[in-house]
Amino acid sequence: MEYRKLGSSGMYISALAYGNWVTHGEQIDQDAATACVRKALDLGITTFDTADAYAGTRAESALGEALRGARREGLEIFTKVYFPTGEGKNDRGLSRKHIMESINGSLTRLGTEYVDLYQAHRYDYETPLEETMQAFADVVRAGKAHYIGVSEWTVDEIRAGAALAKDLGIQLISNQPQYSMLWRVIEEEVVPASVELGIGQICWSPLAQGILTGKYLPGQAAPAQSRFASDDGSLKENRYLSEDILKRVQLLVPLAAEAGLSMAGLAVAWVLQNSNVSAAIVGASRPEQLEDNAKAAGVRLDESLMARIDELLDPVAERDAQKVESFKERP
Repeated sequence: MEYRKLGSSGMYISALAYGNWVTHGEQIDQDAATACVRKALDLGITTFDTADAYAGTRAESALGEALRGARREGLEIFTKVYFPTGEGKNDRGLSRKHIMESINGSLTRLGTEYVDLYQAHRYDYETPLEETMQAFADVVRAGKAHYIGVSEWTVDEIRAGAALAKDLGIQLISNQPQYSMLWRVIEEEVVPASVELGIGQICWSPLAQGILTGKYLPGQAAPAQSRFASDDGSLKENRYLSEDILKRVQLLVPLAAEAGLSMAGLAVAWVLQNSNVSAAIVGASRPEQLEDNAKAAGVRLDESLMARIDELLDPVAERDAQKVESFKERP
């Protein structure tokens, strides 16, 4: 396993972070979750990412149970706050009330006295940023989190948050964006600003929701029980499931073989080539899936291979459309 510094902090994290969105508490039971987490530890993955809202808070509990007995000082546990965790008006967002109550709930479910990174899961347009950052500062000073981070914030929001964090004497060291060969929105503005500010990227969906595994074939039905399979076997609607994109993804198969990687491994290795990326988040419903992904850690793809990937995927043609789509997805 490769280990990298998280942003400009002194903390090392594993280049692959184990994430439990849509798996723990939903797709797999506790025994399967524990087996996956134990395999991750065996492979040298020490970084685990979750959120209070995943599976209605059950994902945090499942991760806490799976990590029971592991040496706490040898782990980096990340969680997030923003999305609803209850029916009340204050059970969401980044108000001081919700943050201070949510961190306590997360620590209880995770079975730990602190998290290594506490992240704002989205930007809260209904709460003053000053209130949010002061609450985060108090969480850090109380010893309940070592560092803070954000997820899917715009470049202007990141800059404003980083400035307030600096004034408050705490470290905003990370951003958690979507990033893959097929989704490169952060490259133009967020990454350069993050390099300047000492912020590292912890990237989710490096496999583009499974599209980059190559299992979805143009003109064919979705694999049984796959994420985008409808009841009748047809493909569900998704931004990546156009015939054009699926055809281009299949052209990556010989490139993955050339690199000695699976298609999933190639996708993860590609994300890790970006020097501003501290970790790529991978999930698993079976332990063996992690073994495949772990092979990508520490792999260096040569420049000619990276150039050929760009030629096949034509990222420039996609960038403007992705910006529009990203803006539409904001709350």
